[in-house]
Amino acid sequence: MKINIIKQICSITLLGLLLLGSGCKKFLEEQDPSNLTPDNFYTLPDHAEAGIAAVYAGTRFVGDGAGIFSSNWQLLEAVTGTSTTETAQNSDLNNLYGLIHDANTGHMINWWNGVYRVIAQANLVLDRVPAISMDEAQKKRILGEARFLRAWAYFYAVRLWGDVPLITKSQTLESEDFYPKRASSESVYALIVEDLIAAESSGLNWMNKNGRVSLAAVKSELALVYLTMAGFPMSKGATHYKLAADKANEVITYAKANPASIDLFATYAEVHRETLKNEKEHLFMIQYNSVVAGNPMDNMYPNFKPVTFNGASGTGSTVPTRQFYNSYEAGDERTKDREGYFYTSYFTNGNGALFQLGAPYIFKHFNTIANGSSGVAGTRNNNLNVPIIRYAEVLLVYAEAQNELGAPTLDAYNAFKRIRDRAKLVTPAFGTYNQTTFREAVWRERWHELCYEQITWFDMVRLRKVFNETTKGFDNFVGHVNLSSNQTLQTKHLLFPLPRPEMQNNPNLTPQNPGYQ
Repeated sequence: MKINIIKQICSITLLGLLLLGSGCKKFLEEQDPSNLTPDNFYTLPDHAEAGIAAVYAGTRFVGDGAGIFSSNWQLLEAVTGTSTTETAQNSDLNNLYGLIHDANTGHMINWWNGVYRVIAQANLVLDRVPAISMDEAQKKRILGEARFLRAWAYFYAVRLWGDVPLITKSQTLESEDFYPKRASSESVYALIVEDLIAAESSGLNWMNKNGRVSLAAVKSELALVYLTMAGFPMSKGATHYKLAADKANEVITYAKANPASIDLFATYAEVHRETLKNEKEHLFMIQYNSVVAGNPMDNMYPNFKPVTFNGASGTGSTVPTRQFYNSYEAGDERTKDREGYFYTSYFTNGNGALFQLGAPYIFKHFNTIANGSSGVAGTRNNNLNVPIIRYAEVLLVYAEAQNELGAPTLDAYNAFKRIRDRAKLVTPAFGTYNQTTFREAVWRERWHELCYEQITWFDMVRLRKVFNETTKGFDNFVGHVNLSSNQTLQTKHLLFPLPRPEMQNNPNLTPQNPGYQ
């Protein structure tokens, strides 16, 4: 009976196809307009804007969760030795603190996926937007933003893993390089520089309060790329120190002429004031708004102490080590309670009676508007952005790079001194420094000014040096003991391992980085 029914259905279907002829073929080939694909989506200016918005949204992977009481950004903090944990309930995070992370560590997997998702979205914009009929200036800016964001992602990838797949076109299952091999770090840096130079000439505004990529961000990122290439492992030396100094100086020159647009904030409180994001000192930030996604730095709150409207909460999974906190010079404004980058007391439930925390905690990402302040209840909406490039770093990039060209100059000294002036520190006279003493003085300021912004680890790798909190000098990277865990940095730690799931899915990624199974 079932066989007869199937035969009848087949006969009716065949007869219908014969009667319809070519009309049936057209019907079968017609595409559902509600089924969006890259081929039918990128047709309007709004589509171009939506495409670049997706790339920006992808950058928030940095703050995504990495298991219980942990976030992705902690990958670049736990290994530095400047922080420790009060909870120790996340095994992957514990392994990072203990320098025993491996290819299965969740943070590693999340970073790889996040970086390549940004790259994939940027590639899609760069492939599809050029064909859209739209205002050419708008198109050029969008393509420039996409090239910056692709360079930004690859800059993380090459510093984390060294040789990595270099993918510059949107991928499908039929793509020839769907299972790509690792490209040389040299070729990855070449693309990064090419993308940033292209972004420089894309008509971007010097600053953008809307959080989109600005010309200041592009030039600052390029200066940092050149500085990194000058050091290890690329070892480009003087040519790239010169490139870094010149590019950073372009931003500094503009800032001097336009201090209302780019400058250091007058106080450290302004560095993490929600109403001042995307302006002045903040040259590039990852955008957060609680309607879409709230600020992801809550793991810096002390463990179960009532510093916010939530009462006794917080994980304390990233807190400063006593040794690092104590390594600041006496009187450094950055250590001043609730005014600098740390706090040792706060108001009960955010706005009540002042109480002592019993230890220093990180105040740099603390949103007083959301959490509350003395007598003022918090809004409970943490809309603070995550800083990626601050003008403070541009000044230090210039000071370091210029010094490496032979000796400190007065301009380099003045850039360095501006950082110390804000900290209300007395800086020795210009003539008291030689190249070696000035070099280490700038490095110390990088450690103390840029701490807990996911920058310090990359300084350790490019310099092959680590700040010693006890001696206030610098140890060689290999052999330095992280006082947070009393574990020793090894040669293998200069790179992270490629994630095991990626190597299982793509056999062309072999070999694994040295020292990891």
